[in-house]
Amino acid sequence: MKKLLTTLTVLGLLVACMPAQSQVRVGVQVNIGSQPMWGPAGYNYAEYYYMPDIDVYYNIPRQQFVYMDRDRWCFAASLPARYRNFDLYNGYKVVINEPNPYLRADYFRNHYHSYRGWDGRQVVIRDAPRPRPGAVYPGRRNDRYDRRDGRHDDRYGRNDHHDRRPGRH
Repeated sequence: MKKLLTTLTVLGLLVACMPAQSQVRVGVQVNIGSQPMWGPAGYNYAEYYYMPDIDVYYNIPRQQFVYMDRDRWCFAASLPARYRNFDLYNGYKVVINEPNPYLRADYFRNHYHSYRGWDGRQVVIRDAPRPRPGAVYPGRRNDRYDRRDGRHDDRYGRNDHHDRRPGRH
């Protein structure tokens, strides 16, 4: 019996010390504070902006422009001189949430070519209205609060209590 307990203890320690093979990772990505003021409003997370007018990408986490120069991709903190007259606040930006979208540049060029020279207004972060506590904004999912105590209000689209099966809270 003593041998069995010793063996089980050793096996238990070995299992506890081994790295887990499968891990559950849950997270919400939000980078509102790191997005530039000239970025399009209304996105909690954006990895890249694509600007079809000048065929340039902007990597938001790294704060770098990505553009083609002499058949190679260049990464820089500012736009090259040839784009010095481009207005980042008024040019159209497409939000792309995938790694290295410039490697599929032909797809994005073809898919968003109709936005070149787009003369419509795209609201940028600098000009976006600030959410007011207690206000209800139709069409926005994350800014609905109960007017009384600041908590999320289920009447406006948040239904966490919908699934009442055991273990589902």
